[in-house]
Amino acid sequence: MSTEIRKTSPNQPIANGQAESDAPLPGPAVGTQATASGPAARVDVRGPRFAAWVTTAVLVLVLIAAIFSPIAAAVLIAIQAVVFAIGAAYGPRKHPYGRVYAKFVAPRLAPTTETEPVPPLKFAQLLGLVFAAVSLLGFALGSTVVGAVFAGFALFAAFLNAAFGICLGCQIYPLVTRFRRTNPSPAPN
Repeated sequence: MSTEIRKTSPNQPIANGQAESDAPLPGPAVGTQATASGPAARVDVRGPRFAAWVTTAVLVLVLIAAIFSPIAAAVLIAIQAVVFAIGAAYGPRKHPYGRVYAKFVAPRLAPTTETEPVPPLKFAQLLGLVFAAVSLLGFALGSTVVGAVFAGFALFAAFLNAAFGICLGCQIYPLVTRFRRTNPSPAPN
């Protein structure tokens, strides 16, 4: 599955020759795109970038809090870990920051012109969850350095997505899916 962002608009042909649904894509809501492998959920790229900006702010607060109170940093990273878990499990539509975007930001914006697939975004949230969990573990076990380093990794990824539109998890996703497909299962005995 390709993670490239395709510019789409209602009734505009997509690379595989099929058209998107006739209804315009509303803000962050998921439109469906028919493909050879079945319908694939897609979202407005501005929603995940908004979520990345909020995540960036939270992770900056985690790092600042780590200087003064590792307990406060642990609480903040635990909250962010829950947010990542929701995003990884349920996708951008159910993501807490995605809901804020849908309710307060998207209605004030022009209709979307770019969409991206949901599965790579869910995978990126899963990676964020891993970084946040290791960070939380570091803070909980008294290793502020480990907690700060892994919060910093998550911050780096979130800031790249927010500022430059580069989703590291989305870039890694095709490699993981390719590995899962090529990894043969053991033959039954």
